[in-house]
Amino acid sequence: MRIALFPGSFDPFTNGHLDVVRRGAALFDEVIIAIGNNSSKQRYLPVEQMTEMIQAVFHDEPRVSVRAYKGLTADFAREVGARFLLRGLRNTTDFEYENTIAQANRHVNPELETVFLITSPALAAISSTIIREIHRFGGNVNDFVPFRLPAPAV
Repeated sequence: MRIALFPGSFDPFTNGHLDVVRRGAALFDEVIIAIGNNSSKQRYLPVEQMTEMIQAVFHDEPRVSVRAYKGLTADFAREVGARFLLRGLRNTTDFEYENTIAQANRHVNPELETVFLITSPALAAISSTIIREIHRFGGNVNDFVPFRLPAPAV
């Protein structure tokens, strides 16, 4: 089985992420959306809540699953039997960042191959950071996420 891990904080999961998962599902037998904990960021939405919301989006796609994890992505990939990391690239800045991470992951887990998908042009401007800011201040983010976000904390 060709298992791909799509890791990220997904805070929140965007239509850009959705696009990468759906395109990745056409390439791999299974895609695991892996919600990790970025130690340099404080979460906007709890991992458990985001896990449930993403699972609901893919409820009718048995080859896509969602799991939360802690620790190194390369170690989690080994734990779940994933030999591929799936990553989306919006621009050259993303490439520089992702390339460094891909090399570090390969050092930790030499059998892990990172596969980059170029973001669909209509979704390239979407980022979780921007969506969080719009949502935090009461703006409408419905065009950017595949579900309704809960009301922002006051």
